[in-house]
Amino acid sequence: MSKNTNDDHDASSPETELDVFASPEEGEQYGSSAYVPVAYDNLDTAPKTDEYPDTGTGGRYRILDMPRVPKLSHIVGPSAIMLGASLGSGETLFWPLLIAENGWNLYWAFWIGILAQFVLNTEIQRWTLATGESIFRSFGRVNRFWPWFFLFAGFVSLGWPGWAASAARVGAAGLGLSDHPVMDWRAFGILLMVLIWVTYQLTPLMYNIVERFQLVLVSLSTVSAIALFVVVGSVDQLANVPAGAASIGTLPPGSEVAVFLGGLAYAGAGGYLNLSQSLWVREKGYGMGRYQGRIKNPLIGDDPEHVQRDGFAFRPTEENIERWKRWWAVARLEHFLTFVVGLFVVATIMMSIAAEYAAGTKANAVAMWLVDIVPSLGTTGGVLVYFVLFLSLFTTEYAIVESFVRNSADIVYESYGRAAGWSLPQIFWGLLTIFTAWGILILSLPIAPQKPFGLLVLAGAMSGIMMWPYTVLIQIINVKRMSKHTIPGWPRVVAMWLVAAFFGYFTVVLASTTLTRDFGLSAFQTSYYVVDSALGGYLLWALLAVVQAYTMATTARSKFRMADAMDTGEASKQSS
Repeated sequence: MSKNTNDDHDASSPETELDVFASPEEGEQYGSSAYVPVAYDNLDTAPKTDEYPDTGTGGRYRILDMPRVPKLSHIVGPSAIMLGASLGSGETLFWPLLIAENGWNLYWAFWIGILAQFVLNTEIQRWTLATGESIFRSFGRVNRFWPWFFLFAGFVSLGWPGWAASAARVGAAGLGLSDHPVMDWRAFGILLMVLIWVTYQLTPLMYNIVERFQLVLVSLSTVSAIALFVVVGSVDQLANVPAGAASIGTLPPGSEVAVFLGGLAYAGAGGYLNLSQSLWVREKGYGMGRYQGRIKNPLIGDDPEHVQRDGFAFRPTEENIERWKRWWAVARLEHFLTFVVGLFVVATIMMSIAAEYAAGTKANAVAMWLVDIVPSLGTTGGVLVYFVLFLSLFTTEYAIVESFVRNSADIVYESYGRAAGWSLPQIFWGLLTIFTAWGILILSLPIAPQKPFGLLVLAGAMSGIMMWPYTVLIQIINVKRMSKHTIPGWPRVVAMWLVAAFFGYFTVVLASTTLTRDFGLSAFQTSYYVVDSALGGYLLWALLAVVQAYTMATTARSKFRMADAMDTGEASKQSS
């Protein structure tokens, strides 16, 4: 192949002297996800030096060149799935409810939560871009405990089909089926779960159908939300956004801390869902993930693609380092434009409508929309509310099924199934079927109509709690175990310190609230401002301080050690 043939790049720029950018033909391969099979056993293994990732408890990496870098338009997809996972949780339920109840002075936590998740999600991508391995494989290289811990926490947070139930309740109400003797909201929810399962049987490469469905659903949700915003006329509420964004530190009453932490976790996708970003970019073929296999449907898929246990590393040549830097830049841009911008637009619109028509509400989020807001709108506005809510909630449930199954299949396969001779596609398909059947079982139980949102509060709180430990773990892995050419720069290291402190703080607050309110253990009472906490509350704050201090000391020490190993010319090449 010729040197840079991508017309979008200036041929006169210095980097085009290197073979960095993919040709248009090569870039188009990413449209349906890109995969290049390699003779794995014939590849050289990476030596144990700072130029290559630390193997931890796993095997050695195989050496390959970093793939050429496609255009942004060719790799859009993983962040659209993440956006879909977000629309029906924080963006249409938690945050509109919080703003309606407490006013715009909580908006600061929303925008900080979004930017925190942008940093976190792209750091989750970093490991896979550089090695092709999933983030769970990196956890397993630290200790086998961690993947299983996150699988358990993921099930607690996502194992209750609250989004399917809420989508079904909204859909059934919109179609006038709420009291139908056969097709009530429970039956409607079961139908949605079956529909999700069936879609996976439509194509051999299961990731592709998820990406295409999510792109369509997200596009429809966004356009419908904008149309609703125009129709109901809540534009004046936007004048409150700047003051709300600046009200940093304002917090809700203690009784609402679970909803608030759920809102923080789902200011974006949240919890177990965020970790899926690693697997989605691998399936798409980002970076070294292009050499890893993809999961095909074992019923209709063609020849399987073997997912290697140990990933890849690239030699630190000038060309490979330039490709890495460009991959890192385009991956962040894709996530920012799709995920961050999409969330700000849709969520702010929905908050504005809730603040306009449901100020001071005491209802749960679903009831707020259906009982408080819909009757206040005309026919067109009411129909659009039902349409936007249903699409958003269904999109989220679709992403949750995909996320839980894909993450859990990877954990089971890498932690046990590979050694036992199991097939990854069969594990995926089996978990998909079991998880769907589990959701149907839960929806078949006599759940009261108001309960779905209670399931979401439980899921949101658990998602927020699990984000603290994996934020700490990811930053330690990315600084201590990656090669010196791919580790985060100081701005990223400091940003991840702040992200860990952010989620750690609210985890302590929720733990305290749960222990004092639900178990009567007043000794664990905490104050938002730390002082005036009870003795057990101070112990919780001390735990946060110890973990934060350890994380900062460990990552800073590793950064300084790596800097000592790099000469001045090499130091300028590290990613920021």
